Amino acid sequence: MRLFLQFTLLCAQLLCLSTLPAPAFAQDWTTGTASFEDEPAFLPVTEAYDPVVTLSKGTLNINWQIADNYYLYKEKFSTRTLRAEQLTEHRADYGEAIIKDDPYFGETPVYYNFANASLPAFDNTVFLLKLTSQGCADAGLCYPPNDWFFRIDTGSGSIASVPEQTWAAAETSLELPAPAPGTGGQALWLMLVFALLGGVILNLMPCVFPVLGLKVLSFTQNNEGRAVTHGAIYSAGVVLSFLAVALVLIGLKSAGAAIGWGFQLQTPWFVALLSCVFFVLSLNLLGAFEINLLGNTPGQSLSQRRDYTGSFFTGVLATIVATPCTAPFMGTALGFAATQPASIALSVFAALGMGMALPVFLLTLFPGALKSLPRSGPWMEHFKQFLGFPLLATAIWLCWVIGRQTGANGMGVTLLAWLMLGLGIWLIGLKSTGARVLTVVSLALALALLSSAALRQPAERPTSERSDSVAYSAERLAELRANGQAVFVDVTADWCITCKVNEEVALHTKAVRNAFAEKSIVYMVADWTLYDEHITALLGDYQRNGIPLYLLYMPGEPRARVLPQILTENSILKVLDTVD
Repeated sequence: MRLFLQFTLLCAQLLCLSTLPAPAFAQDWTTGTASFEDEPAFLPVTEAYDPVVTLSKGTLNINWQIADNYYLYKEKFSTRTLRAEQLTEHRADYGEAIIKDDPYFGETPVYYNFANASLPAFDNTVFLLKLTSQGCADAGLCYPPNDWFFRIDTGSGSIASVPEQTWAAAETSLELPAPAPGTGGQALWLMLVFALLGGVILNLMPCVFPVLGLKVLSFTQNNEGRAVTHGAIYSAGVVLSFLAVALVLIGLKSAGAAIGWGFQLQTPWFVALLSCVFFVLSLNLLGAFEINLLGNTPGQSLSQRRDYTGSFFTGVLATIVATPCTAPFMGTALGFAATQPASIALSVFAALGMGMALPVFLLTLFPGALKSLPRSGPWMEHFKQFLGFPLLATAIWLCWVIGRQTGANGMGVTLLAWLMLGLGIWLIGLKSTGARVLTVVSLALALALLSSAALRQPAERPTSERSDSVAYSAERLAELRANGQAVFVDVTADWCITCKVNEEVALHTKAVRNAFAEKSIVYMVADWTLYDEHITALLGDYQRNGIPLYLLYMPGEPRARVLPQILTENSILKVLDTVD
């Protein structure tokens, strides 16, 4: 397992290096001078600082998400509400800050990564909220104060971002605007953008790369039809697959089930089936067999065929292999979708699918980009065989997940299913009547193994790799908080690749372990590998529908501080420095 995580981490590091921003034209806001020197490219203020406003049990929660290497001044926060004929200034307590020797204000309290505050919410009324903040970047840029505006209806629980003109008009006329149709919470357009960005980032996941790589390379060959048509059909496969997942989620929730993104991977038999799919695909890429499925294109499986059917099923397969992953922006968008009517939830999932399909579709939309790809030749066969190894590594990882879910018996049954599948595939090549009969028997045995009782008996709850951790329970968390203890809750699962990479690069490093010990912070693990209604309820309380989720409960603060979904050792150490 550690080798697989190291492989995943290496892929992620190479991707990060490839996306580092180039030196850019920069403006010094303090002097008004500009230069083309190797100065950093600064984020727009709305990307550097993002306030997330939620309602919970009569409380208005304000959670500022602060980009890495940016900070907000404690003394520059301002919170105002406008209700009926009353404009009110509120003093929001964001908790203890760290003292920074700031080049503009000297030693002053600031917040890195996040800042959380809570206010009593007006009962059954509509009001406007104006949030003001000011911050700087460590690299030297200081932003002017900026305002964010929200319309809040405590009766329906809706929260919508509104333009400054809405506040100005209401302040003048003392009349509040009607709710935006269909928002049902935070601004729908913003959630759609988050979903689109999260879908694009899903393409960077290591188990998705081989599937997409083969399809993109096939565009350089003589396909049936134009490349742009293949791109559109591939996109349709992705979007329809995401909509199918959404419909299942909506249907189960309507029936009273409490589930979230990746719920299917909490079912051991489905994980075993998925591992078998990856195993068979890896054998195909490695050249162990060639089979004709539903067509007359020799040597291609459904997802590898060069016709329109192959393009569609590549989109379906890409969606399936992406389900263990959660990309940045996805958590907020999926959490929003989980609280909305079916039509809005479907639009968010469609945007997620469109984002995932977008890079491949854009490549097919511009023929010049396709021409830059190398032409087919012997190297392509070697490259195809190489891509079989990441798929085989993914199959091994999923087999390890089954072992964590069901114990050694479940893992053994899965490996026997691999054996039967491999035997059946080998027998197909013998092309005799007896071999055909044995092939059917082997495949039937593989299906029987996947439906055996060993994959329906959960093992004991998996233990964390950190010996200093405690298992999550709402009662234990409440007890620790009542005793004035700082608690860090890690909501994770063995099938969550993003969770495991975060643990490897940040949460389980020696420096972070030492920081937890020095600050006497309890490390609590909420393991969602198997379904747990209490952990699902915790996710819902913070408007999340998937993992990872990282919560830091500070003594005296009613709500946890929500950390980013992608962690680094430096970012987590900065957060822990704020704990006394």
